[in-house]
Amino acid sequence: MRDRAEFIDNILAKRVELLLPKLMNDHKLDMWIIISREYNEDPVIKTLLPATWISARRTTILVFARKGDGSVGAYAIAPYNVGNVFEKAWDKSKQSNQWLALNELIERYQPNTIGINQSDNWAHADGLVATDKENLLVYLPEKYKTKIVSAEPVAVGWLEQRIPEEIAVYKDIVKLAHAIIAEAFSNKVITPGKTTTDDVVWWLRERIVELRLQTWFHPSVSIQRSDDVVLEHESSATHDNGKQIILPGDLLHVDFGITYLRLNTDTQQHAYVLKPGESEAPQYLQKALLSGNKLQDIFTGQFSAGLTGNQVLKRSRELAISQGLKPTIYTHPLGYHGHAAGTTLGMWDSQDGVSGDGDYPLHLNTAYSIELNNAIFIEQWKKEIRIMLEEDAIFDQSGVWYLNGRQTAFLLIKPNQ
Repeated sequence: MRDRAEFIDNILAKRVELLLPKLMNDHKLDMWIIISREYNEDPVIKTLLPATWISARRTTILVFARKGDGSVGAYAIAPYNVGNVFEKAWDKSKQSNQWLALNELIERYQPNTIGINQSDNWAHADGLVATDKENLLVYLPEKYKTKIVSAEPVAVGWLEQRIPEEIAVYKDIVKLAHAIIAEAFSNKVITPGKTTTDDVVWWLRERIVELRLQTWFHPSVSIQRSDDVVLEHESSATHDNGKQIILPGDLLHVDFGITYLRLNTDTQQHAYVLKPGESEAPQYLQKALLSGNKLQDIFTGQFSAGLTGNQVLKRSRELAISQGLKPTIYTHPLGYHGHAAGTTLGMWDSQDGVSGDGDYPLHLNTAYSIELNNAIFIEQWKKEIRIMLEEDAIFDQSGVWYLNGRQTAFLLIKPNQ
């Protein structure tokens, strides 16, 4: 845990040094004020606190201010020292009022724009609560009240962009998540004819605890098989069928994510339960899986910096449909949050685009859960199934690449011997 804390704090210092000056300069934001009270934390402030701070303390005010040389000063107006990144800017022995101490810092910089965390499109960038805003405005000198603007573009940019050191460790985090799924979808965990989908879900939760990790959502495991049941999106993400017993011939699906070093994963993969005498999944299912890979390729091939999520979604769906696929695309940013701030590229129930965050342009050095499915009719089963895939990827100058590869073959579970 000590090593984790050191890593997190080092990453924070580098991000403040490398990312913030450009973000604030690009968006002409002279000052960014983030205010939170203990246990009612702004989503952004959680990414700025030292690793040893589990929450804000009392009222914690963090301020970033642009300097004349293009750098950014980082200040904490708080009753305690806030790590090594932030310079303490409140001496209670000299100024008993915290809000007036903030005013003194504002007067020192005399900013033309003061950003606060308010946003219509992203909850992540909308963390300034009503009471804290009221206090800010009560004490703020009148001449600065007209300088208040939304810090949305800086807040979203801060949350969505990754630095090289984060990308390097992200590869290992996704590799770990893949390894946990591979173990879950194996005979170590599953005994066909006995193990239920709910058993696998709770094994995943236990494994996370054993590895001293966290998860940001409860996993789900679902089954598609040769019967008259058609799996819908809602049912694949719920646990109403948690007592389903896993049988030979089943096509299994998992949705699973971990949180480690403040970064999140989000993965969906498939496994096949072999029937006696089988050594691989039937060719018709393997072909179905490849159709999902084809949709991934079509989709990620449309990524281009500056295009909006809605534009990429529209182009991808049109191209996929023209090639005989039946796509549903619902890809989201990934990083400090599982469903993170940044460009949204469809939702499962919004295939014509998403207003607001879907109109936001793609930026380089951002991470995404490439989440989608292709529906395909299986003649042997006399029904349509969905290949539901989700793999974590980085979008940079080279294009989209997967942090630890992607699933191109089923995980296989042997029948009882």
